[in-house]
Amino acid sequence: MKKQLSKPMFCVFSAMLSLTAVNAQEVTSKEPGINVSYMNTSISPGTDFFRFVNGKWLDKTEIPSDRTTWGSFNELIKKTDKDAMAILKEASKNPKYKSNTDQGKAVNLFTTVLDTVGRDKRGIEPLKPYLKKIDAIKNVADLQKYLVELEPEGGSGFFGIYVGADEKNSSKNSVSLSASRLGLSDKDYYTSEDKDSKEKRAKYELHVARMMQFIGESPEKAKQSAATILALETSLSKPRLDRVESRDSRLQYNPMTVAELQKLTPAINWDAYFTGLGIAKLDTVVVTEPRYMKALQTVFTENKVADWKQYLKWDLLNSAGSKLSTDLETASFDFYSKTLRGAIKQLPREEKALAVVNRSIGEALGKLYVEKVFPAEAKSKAIDMIHNVVLAYQNRITNLTWMSDATKAKAIEKLNKITVKVGYPDKWKDYSALEIKGVAEGGSYYENSKNLSKWNFKKSVDKLKKPVDKTEWGMSPQTVNAYYNPSYNEIVFPAAILQPPFYNYQADEAVNYGGMGAVIGHEISHGFDDSGARYNADGNLVDWWTENDLKQFTALGTALADQYSALEPLPGIHVDGKFTLGENIGDLGGINAAFDGLQLYLKKNGSPGLIDGYTPEQRFFISWATVWRTKSRDEAIKNQVKTDPHSPGMYRAYVPIQNVDAFYKAFDIKKGDPMYVDPEKRVKIW
Repeated sequence: MKKQLSKPMFCVFSAMLSLTAVNAQEVTSKEPGINVSYMNTSISPGTDFFRFVNGKWLDKTEIPSDRTTWGSFNELIKKTDKDAMAILKEASKNPKYKSNTDQGKAVNLFTTVLDTVGRDKRGIEPLKPYLKKIDAIKNVADLQKYLVELEPEGGSGFFGIYVGADEKNSSKNSVSLSASRLGLSDKDYYTSEDKDSKEKRAKYELHVARMMQFIGESPEKAKQSAATILALETSLSKPRLDRVESRDSRLQYNPMTVAELQKLTPAINWDAYFTGLGIAKLDTVVVTEPRYMKALQTVFTENKVADWKQYLKWDLLNSAGSKLSTDLETASFDFYSKTLRGAIKQLPREEKALAVVNRSIGEALGKLYVEKVFPAEAKSKAIDMIHNVVLAYQNRITNLTWMSDATKAKAIEKLNKITVKVGYPDKWKDYSALEIKGVAEGGSYYENSKNLSKWNFKKSVDKLKKPVDKTEWGMSPQTVNAYYNPSYNEIVFPAAILQPPFYNYQADEAVNYGGMGAVIGHEISHGFDDSGARYNADGNLVDWWTENDLKQFTALGTALADQYSALEPLPGIHVDGKFTLGENIGDLGGINAAFDGLQLYLKKNGSPGLIDGYTPEQRFFISWATVWRTKSRDEAIKNQVKTDPHSPGMYRAYVPIQNVDAFYKAFDIKKGDPMYVDPEKRVKIW
């Protein structure tokens, strides 16, 4: 049960090989720009563009039993994982990668995840010292001592800290105090009376009762504990920001002195808390949710110590469960993957182990990944594309009819100050102080995870003595995704996303602009969506809008949100247009800028004419819809609309382009066609 502590990054979404750069080029060149065999050309693009582009793929593709969603992203992730797995296994056989090397640490972590025999033998033994500490808690002071001890190891319940760029001074690191994440990630699961929330809540209570029996509680006692835990978590969910409010950084930026925090939640000795974490003489702390911290005071003064203990035991068990025995791991899967998202079976063990490496010590493997499979030419051509999309974006801002010249100048300043990162970091993370032991050395998945938490915590606290390092990356090179970081005002494209169907450096540029070009435009647009637009060119949470321009921008955002809120992927289940607004602005701005970027390219280099029978403009939009081909299980859709700020993939394939005039021209879509939206109802923002 990890805390929701780190600042947001706005993202696009989530056989054995030994490849060299030459191998990679050969593999890439075999990929078609567009796989026309996946299209259903018996359907008119004006009737159902999603099925026109993806119809045969949709008809013949089954979601794998170990997945809840399947589509272009997932296919590429699986391919990338296969490449990374081969590289990791090759490294494991290389004697030069000893335990004290970065690559050796990645191998060690991987092997301890796979060590199910050792994990089952240990069972819950690693938790017993912590359970004993919880049992010894008698009052708030004891609770505070426990929270201080657990924070460097990954944290416990109630609250925790995060160190990162200050929202209003992005060159300075500050401490943020946030609520810990609950067992059910969205507060609606606790408070809503809709059918799905009530069903999931009841099943969650059964899951908690099942888990509590692993630490020795009888079935009856575990049932009582689950009811107590659910009641406490429900009370902790109510004062939190809702999912739309949580997208507003202004609501989460509440700097206070420690003395002011002491008045807000006096039950905790905050000076002692921060000193215990190695942060002495703290002047200011950013409280992300004052309403929540005020409500915590009530929880603490009620002094229901027995309830706290059950909640803390559950937090400990839930956080560690997947790192311990396979029985615990299976129980966790049964609820979080099967019940919440509709999965049928677990991922293969090696894929799960690789995912742990990628998210924990990803750059250690990333060094090898980029050496093996990332051609230099792919990076250089991607940078050229980024230049064109940025130029197109600037032209679009200049020609906006709803924005004043004063705000346009600020927007262009921000655009021109965006930092672009492609492929991999210039400076790799230093893992030298991190200890990760292999199985032969007595290492375990649980202990290695604890060491990782301690290493990350120390690194985080040490940042307080230094200015913000904006060279850091938030994703490893082998991650199939991209992101915009508002505090750094940067767009970042890891090496792994620069592959088909997003990017094929040997395919025609229409395909690349419709895929990767639109991803580039999407990330740029996050700097100008309803959340990112609150940050200025230097990454500070400073208002740079005129009052009238902001009013116009808000109205356009509302119109776009209304389009998406009308979508009903399942009966009675609607997309939340306000919650997904940032990503939807990203898609709309991205597709517009990428299309204009393609026109700049064609003007300079000439049109290739028809390819596969389609014009460059048609191939551009076909490529966009190819990227978002996807199928999801019903439970995954239900979970997504509650917890994911991205709209379901099938809507991303066509709803944004319904607002783009060039789409209608490219496919001769006319009034009366199901895809047609009246010109006055087409939303044009960036």
